Amino acid sequence: MTLPMLIVVSGPAGSGKTTLAHELARTIGCPAICRDEIKEGMVHASTVPFVAEPGDALTRRTLAVFFDMLRLLLRAGVTVVAEAAFQDRVWRSNLEPISDLAHIRIVQCWVDESTARQRVTDRQFRPAHADGSVVADDDYFDNFVRLSLPVPAMDVDTTDHYKPPLDQIVAFASTLSV
Repeated sequence: MTLPMLIVVSGPAGSGKTTLAHELARTIGCPAICRDEIKEGMVHASTVPFVAEPGDALTRRTLAVFFDMLRLLLRAGVTVVAEAAFQDRVWRSNLEPISDLAHIRIVQCWVDESTARQRVTDRQFRPAHADGSVVADDDYFDNFVRLSLPVPAMDVDTTDHYKPPLDQIVAFASTLSV
């Protein structure tokens, strides 16, 4: 059996990663598994009031569900777009064990800090997210440590459309010979 692709879409808050993840998944014809969307569903299913904070208990539970979903789909031979703010210290240890289930590609989204902060400020309130702490933390963007795995990676500027364009991102993400 040929291994499926795992397209990891990462970047700091406000970098356009969720939008790009859904566009990639639609274009490639595979599911997009977005960590924050899983967390939103868990918040809405709970009867206990929730206040989002970095590293809260729900965030830790969401991490387990996120990786369980990825493993389930990859073992079934399904190509997946996985989206989250993958920071190296937290995520590499979770991605390395599943690297034998798929060919991994990393798509790193970025914009300048002021654009990212404005996007976070402008978006609709999401109860499962600690967006307020991102905006209030002057060092958030400086301290964001990109995912570092020995796999092909591509940087994408999402400031105004995509640079490189979507067709080049799709070709990178879905082709073995990079």
